[in-house]
Amino acid sequence: MKLHPSFKALTCALVLGVGLFALTGAKEKQKVASKPGDFTSTTIDFGIVCSDVERSVDFYTQAVGMTELDGFDVPAEMGQSVGLADNQPFRVHVLVLGKGDNVTKLKLMDFKKAPGKKANQDFIHSTLGMRYTTIAVKDITIANMRMIAYGSMPLSKGLQEIPDGRFLGVYRDPDGNFVELVGPKAKK
Repeated sequence: MKLHPSFKALTCALVLGVGLFALTGAKEKQKVASKPGDFTSTTIDFGIVCSDVERSVDFYTQAVGMTELDGFDVPAEMGQSVGLADNQPFRVHVLVLGKGDNVTKLKLMDFKKAPGKKANQDFIHSTLGMRYTTIAVKDITIANMRMIAYGSMPLSKGLQEIPDGRFLGVYRDPDGNFVELVGPKAKK
């Protein structure tokens, strides 16, 4: 089948245009890349939608040892306008590991009208997306005992030593999310 010359020219122009767009897009990405000074905080806050927010707050404060700060309400219109929720109001519970302006904040919430679907939590590779939270502790033995006392058993056969000499334990929160605690065993 012989192609019409104008079709060939159009095809070449299209390929050239896509190539130039790709090159220009790459240059544009380089221009807008962030720099270390672009951020007002070196921590990242993250949110977890829970099936029962009170139960999750209890787990993260009692078993993990986080502290709850004042939370905040998100009106239905605000959640809708920023693209987070489909016109549902919700309350955000804010938990932290330490004090000060630059601490990571864990934001827990639930939605009574539309609670969401549980993800496959068999393994971290079972579902795409954020899969686990790592929390550095001063004494893994104490942290492990606190988790066990709460009823959250480590997923492995005891604490596992990692190459840098620290130990880790992986647990599940009330919704099955992976929580990894990492730290040294305190000297006795």
